[in-house]
Amino acid sequence: MMRKLLVLSAMVCLSAMGLESATAAKPTMAVFNFTNGSTAAWWYGGVGADMADMLTNELASTEKFKMVERKELGAVLGEQALGTSGAVTKATAAKAGKMTGAQYIVTGQVSAYEENTKGTGGGIAIGGIGVGGKKEEAYIAIDLRVVNTTTGEIAYTRTIEARAGSKGVAVGVAKGGVAGGFGKMEKTPAGKAIRACLIEISSYLECAMVDKGGCLAEYQAKEKARKEKTKNAIKLD
Repeated sequence: MMRKLLVLSAMVCLSAMGLESATAAKPTMAVFNFTNGSTAAWWYGGVGADMADMLTNELASTEKFKMVERKELGAVLGEQALGTSGAVTKATAAKAGKMTGAQYIVTGQVSAYEENTKGTGGGIAIGGIGVGGKKEEAYIAIDLRVVNTTTGEIAYTRTIEARAGSKGVAVGVAKGGVAGGFGKMEKTPAGKAIRACLIEISSYLECAMVDKGGCLAEYQAKEKARKEKTKNAIKLD
């Protein structure tokens, strides 16, 4: 009887240790406001914060990360300081990590945006994006960086691309609500492409930072294909 109790006790302890280890293994993340390096007509004052909120929700929904509340980030460092990904130096990263408890800072910049409107007809424009009466396609590229707040070094980096039209999205599937004023673009090609990129970013970080293993080969193949496609698009004399 005593032996059984000892075995049961050991199993309970190991189970508790496993749960504690799994919880402790969750990376703590803070998402800074996105920035814009493109000529996208839909970019407005609060869209960088909206995109950061959306990515925070996507990462939280995986249940693989501990997310620092966006309002806490704003109170600690100020939204203006959070808004420029290029200003994330070792000192900035270390300060953010110390004051918010974040192990990693996620930054993103819209580096390219193209819009191709086809057909004719009526319709209205919202924030530079036509809605109704025309068939549209949108392409967007987001440069992702994840900074380690202990070392200030870039731990993960990737360029995410997506194309979307009036009838669908080339990357991922939209889920969840849309933050803030961004809701007015949710069903436009631009809105679909942005959401697709954010879902892809979330999936990539879930794989690269937590799951690892076999899923990394999938993302390595995606990155290789993306680079090859980009190189093949260049025409040299």
